[in-house]
Amino acid sequence: MDVTGQDFHRLLPSLLESIADAQFVAIDLEFSGISNQQKSRPRAPKQYAGGKTSLQDRYDDERSAAEKYQVLQIGITCVGESLNRGLYVLRPYNFNLNPFPNEKMNIQRDVTLQGRAMQFLYRHNFCLEDSLSSGVYYLSRAEEAEERQIEAQLRDKNEGPSVQLEADDTVSWEFMHRVQHEVMTWKRRPTKTPEFLNIAPIGHGLPPYLDRGLNSFQRLLVHQYVRTEHPDLITTSRQGFIQITARDQRQQDAEKQYRTKIFEERVARQVGLRWLIEAMHGGDLSAIDPASFAPANGTKKDAVISKFDDVRNQLQGHSTVLVGHNLFLDLIYLYACFFGHLPDRVEDFQRIIHDLFPRIIDTKYLATHDNPGMAALNLEQLDRMLHPQAQPVIELHPGHTKYAVDSDSTHEAGFDSFMTARLLLRSSVSIEASGKYIDELPSPVEVAFFTPPEGEGDDLIDFKDASAQLEVIGRTSSESSSPPSSGVATTRTTFSYVTKFDLLGDLSDEVDPFTLRPRIPSAQVKSKTEPEPETDNETGRRLPAWESDFWKVYGNKLQVNGTMEGVCDLGSWPQ
Repeated sequence: MDVTGQDFHRLLPSLLESIADAQFVAIDLEFSGISNQQKSRPRAPKQYAGGKTSLQDRYDDERSAAEKYQVLQIGITCVGESLNRGLYVLRPYNFNLNPFPNEKMNIQRDVTLQGRAMQFLYRHNFCLEDSLSSGVYYLSRAEEAEERQIEAQLRDKNEGPSVQLEADDTVSWEFMHRVQHEVMTWKRRPTKTPEFLNIAPIGHGLPPYLDRGLNSFQRLLVHQYVRTEHPDLITTSRQGFIQITARDQRQQDAEKQYRTKIFEERVARQVGLRWLIEAMHGGDLSAIDPASFAPANGTKKDAVISKFDDVRNQLQGHSTVLVGHNLFLDLIYLYACFFGHLPDRVEDFQRIIHDLFPRIIDTKYLATHDNPGMAALNLEQLDRMLHPQAQPVIELHPGHTKYAVDSDSTHEAGFDSFMTARLLLRSSVSIEASGKYIDELPSPVEVAFFTPPEGEGDDLIDFKDASAQLEVIGRTSSESSSPPSSGVATTRTTFSYVTKFDLLGDLSDEVDPFTLRPRIPSAQVKSKTEPEPETDNETGRRLPAWESDFWKVYGNKLQVNGTMEGVCDLGSWPQ
């Protein structure tokens, strides 16, 4: 599902509910630029054994890039489990981000585009114009703090700058003498009218001065004079002049309250996509006003607000399991984009990320830990390799059918997050069925990657012959448009497809395209109210439980190829 800036606020409640109900959330990010420093980094043999950099050096390179470039697109796939149906339901979302803040905001943001990165995105159908015209806004925590500081300074005129006139500035002295005379004359007026005094240039509003008003320096002088000499008065900037009125504390408090309300609403909308990131790690969502997207009145409004409060309470203080592919880079950009300045030391970065997301899974590490020969495969290739695997059963939510039939959507963030979710489900089920929780890397000869014990997992992929799989994946799309063979019977069952929608092109007239079963007379169709049988939950059918020993081996470890360490360990997996 594509979510635009125009739709985001309206869809925010359902987006948060999808995160709250998800067993895990898979993400993918696309950037306006990436690091290219490591290619030119001088290599000292003692520091870079085998031509590899240290994890700290790699982090330094990526941190510099993340603070220079922007996240232009983010994909989020929320994965829930239907226990009674024995399958997983995926809800993929694709968001283009608007790199520029709303023009009503005080903060500014420099946007940098790297030619190579933008050409790559363009080749994969990314349109920068879409981000600028209909992208979702965002505001990092650091930017929000800066915005609030600027707003406070603008509101509190008592903290305004103090200006001293030069003795020879006769024009300004003459202007201020006139202002003093007009203010004192107005305060001594015998009646309460007029209720205001306008300070403007002499002749303002008359030809030939119709378009001439006070300049910025003159405005500053008037504000300063009234603030210091007449605290019982207040000044308000108008088009071309300053208006002075008597201070009405109740009215002033009401106006301040109104301005605060408008400001908070503006900030909440600019925070935008960061609300989803906050929701994922159990952050503070109290600033979201459910009345802003609820019906105007009536019982429906109360129901929407009540439901939203339930979702917010469900998310508060609860971190989702975060999943990504080659996640080290994405997490660096994610933090810079939605939180703020990245720490200098990679150890501090590891600690911060672990505090935010105690459970993180890198599918690159999961797929390659027990078989380094898979390290050369990208996300698309790994997804295709596991494509024929029957278990677990994966289904797209009916409202998220954009990727129902695999199309040329690779490197669209939403589709990549969708592939990442599928990869986690299929690979973890296969590895657990093999019974091999391998914490130390053995030799390739000793490992039968994704091979279940004899007699178990007959519908899982056997990766013993990895070289044959690699050869199939290396073919071009023109040579083979179908997923690589799994080495089992070629008859395709409904489980051989990514989703039930993928089967539509192969169906005969005797098959119902929605149930994927032979057509039968309507009189024989079971009622929808009849309960579905409970599904067998044995190993090889379901994702390993988060509390299992499986994730002590594969969780919280990020694959970082090209470094001496090879892995960025985020810390222990919570039980």
